Amino acid sequence: MSESIGDRIAIYRKRRGMSQAQLAGLVGRSESWLSQIERGVRSVDKLSTLVDMAKLLGVDVETLSGRPWRFAPNGGTHMASVEAIRNALTGYHHLIGTQAPMWPLAQLRTAVVEAHTTYQAAEYDKAGRLIPELLAVVDAYDDRSPDVQIVRTSAYIVAAKLLRKVGEIDLAWITADRAATAALDSGSDAARAHATYQVVGALLRSQRTDEAERIAITSAERLMSLVGPEDPELVSLTGSLWLLSSIIAARRADRRDVTERLTNAEQLAGMLPGDGNYAWTGFGPTNVAIHRTTTAAEMGDPHEVLRHASFVDTNAMPEGLKSRRAQLHFDLAWAQVQRRHDPEAVLHLLEIEHVAPESLRYNVLLHEMIRELLKRERRNRTPALRQIAMRAGVLK
Repeated sequence: MSESIGDRIAIYRKRRGMSQAQLAGLVGRSESWLSQIERGVRSVDKLSTLVDMAKLLGVDVETLSGRPWRFAPNGGTHMASVEAIRNALTGYHHLIGTQAPMWPLAQLRTAVVEAHTTYQAAEYDKAGRLIPELLAVVDAYDDRSPDVQIVRTSAYIVAAKLLRKVGEIDLAWITADRAATAALDSGSDAARAHATYQVVGALLRSQRTDEAERIAITSAERLMSLVGPEDPELVSLTGSLWLLSSIIAARRADRRDVTERLTNAEQLAGMLPGDGNYAWTGFGPTNVAIHRTTTAAEMGDPHEVLRHASFVDTNAMPEGLKSRRAQLHFDLAWAQVQRRHDPEAVLHLLEIEHVAPESLRYNVLLHEMIRELLKRERRNRTPALRQIAMRAGVLK
């Protein structure tokens, strides 16, 4: 079995001649916390903390994580269709005058809907196979009408989501930027908000957190004066920006901002008739509740994760939102790992696999969680762990 993140932190800390107290203090944590990390008693509870430690130790994040940085923070396994997506994005048929496929707008809309639906069902490999041709088609459209630009925006957005999921940050940037251009051309506030979310997500994946937060908050505040119950799509997009900004605040461990932003999202969710999936956001009361567990996990508080999770009923969400359901079990698995309740953690890993099997393969933080469980494994307590690790690609 490969070394854990804790092992690697200890090795590079010692090479730098730093004590546990020094390194822990520089990342705002206690010496006992770092000691537990290095001994495998607990895991690094925030990606931002791992990034800070890598900088202080003078190494790349991939050196500490043991995974190529292009796969972090969500991707863990290379997706076969990535090169086809890259080729579609860099074909530039419209610039060099070569023949590109053309579909009627109705066909293009249908294809975009299928790609979004497949992505939200956590069928990432299938979505990856759909996207290259979809991108080639939208790039070839020279119709600048608002209707076409809205469809183009949505096509680039689903590509950006998938590429972020599998850690292809450079390609996610390209698609998010193209979504933003198309959205501005459309003149639609909803399309602009939708593209903004993807730009913020790309900034976060590139560790440009301050810029991401500024754009998310500025956009959300601007939209607050425009939203109303008569426009559930814009309500959902605005609420989603508040949810994303709450995650950013949690990474700064700013409980006040987390609470304020989740409250804003909750108020917007109250304008909707219930849980929905307007503009492919999955936004609604249940998604807000799931973000309460996720922000608690980002702030390293397993007991708060468990408390908030007890109020979540994922059955209230639209059936196709499998990745959202999986997120709740990811947070719960993390909380149980921190509490050293390993059998319960494994049960949540099994639930992730049941709800969204491909999530088990494309999440490097989940892989690290599995490695931590393996390091202290007692097979009579967690008999399913090794099979999960093999299916996730952590063990061969």
